[in-house]
Amino acid sequence: MSAPIPTLTEDLARLLNPGQVSAGESILEQHSHDESYHRGGRPDVVVFPESTEDVVKVVRYAAEHQIPVIPFGTGTGLEGHVVPVRGGISVDLTRMNRILEVRPDDFLVRVQPGVTKNQLNDALKRYGLFFPVDPGSDATLGGMAATNASGTTTVRYGAMRDNVRALQVVLPDGRVIQTASLAAKSSSGYNLTALFVGSEGTLGVITELWLKVYGIPEKTVAARAQFRDFQACVNAATAIVGAGIPVARIELLSQEFVTAFNKYKGVNFPVVPTLLIEFRGSEQGVQIDVELAQEIARDEGCLSFDFVIDEEARHEMWEMRHNALYAFMHQFPGLGHMSTDVCVPLSKLPDACTFAQRRLQETGVRGAIVGHVGDGNFHVSIAIDTNDPADVQRVHAFNEEVVHYALQLGGTCTGEHGVGLGKMKYQELEHGPALAVMRAIKAAIDPQHIMNPGKLIDEIPH
Repeated sequence: MSAPIPTLTEDLARLLNPGQVSAGESILEQHSHDESYHRGGRPDVVVFPESTEDVVKVVRYAAEHQIPVIPFGTGTGLEGHVVPVRGGISVDLTRMNRILEVRPDDFLVRVQPGVTKNQLNDALKRYGLFFPVDPGSDATLGGMAATNASGTTTVRYGAMRDNVRALQVVLPDGRVIQTASLAAKSSSGYNLTALFVGSEGTLGVITELWLKVYGIPEKTVAARAQFRDFQACVNAATAIVGAGIPVARIELLSQEFVTAFNKYKGVNFPVVPTLLIEFRGSEQGVQIDVELAQEIARDEGCLSFDFVIDEEARHEMWEMRHNALYAFMHQFPGLGHMSTDVCVPLSKLPDACTFAQRRLQETGVRGAIVGHVGDGNFHVSIAIDTNDPADVQRVHAFNEEVVHYALQLGGTCTGEHGVGLGKMKYQELEHGPALAVMRAIKAAIDPQHIMNPGKLIDEIPH
């Protein structure tokens, strides 16, 4: 990889315009990291394209001079996807934030990659529609597709890969492709859409997305179920999903998260393992689902099962889940954050969660468990002192234990956060010979290795 040329900033300013290019210290620092503890270098320059044509110009220039290109959204990732480990051009897509087309009759919408989840849902309300994927933060839809984000509603609606119909992508040589038609199904050709969703910017730059949207349900009810012990809480979650109840969300919070939230918000919820559940559908259907879920929870030793119906109260209840990370880290000022992200077959979830809970207690790692337990995905949020080598070693050892245990159960090292820098070391263990196939695809599409190098499946040391 050749070094960036001295006139890089000036050349890009001529290709775009001066207001779309910056090498200011604060801008470079902002684009050097995400919300994880991962650190590397800084980009040499940041560009702010406003169209697909702008992206094409930047990528063609980068290809000509063999300069790394790192797509950047809101920087809310948790695995260092946007860290420019080799410098290069950080392509900030937040100015490409237009909703281009809404097709209510087809339940489709076309957006630029800088549109955020909340921005899209605000615009869809007038059509009686919504986009379901909810990773917690108000991330850009391009970034969510690049990492195959999911979140609290995956149990009902699936992850990004299930909700992207087609993509427009600028390839590493500057060519522009659309990955699929707009038909609801197709048996034509390779599934390029699924390939680019989750590719973490290593195969190209996403410049447009066709997304599936859904009708706003007639009735929504949320519930808070509290349990005496952690095992009963996890068992109840798997039993509710196993009974075929079509919950929209079912989230687990360990007692450590409840303690943190109480301190963070100055409230006084009982400090016990808690399930947050949401039901959506028709009036009659929701009532039946709630009653059955309540019965199952009681069979598993539920202490209380409280209903929340009106919209404001539901938002307040879900605030406990969406602020879980910030509430937890508020207890540890100055420390970094690491999050495990394993996902296992649903039948193995109680084993995986209780293993992680036991090892937290035995190792003394500062952590708490939160999970999208309806789809087998859970996180251990960990406070890490990056200036203390012993603490770093202890935390990494814990994370490896959790990952290895999940892989033994037939699971994955990352259910939704992506690989980035943090999970690269597990790729060979998880994928075996298939990793070589992935690397061959990468080499075929990006032979110069300029697209977000040093990430995901990269063999190049960083």
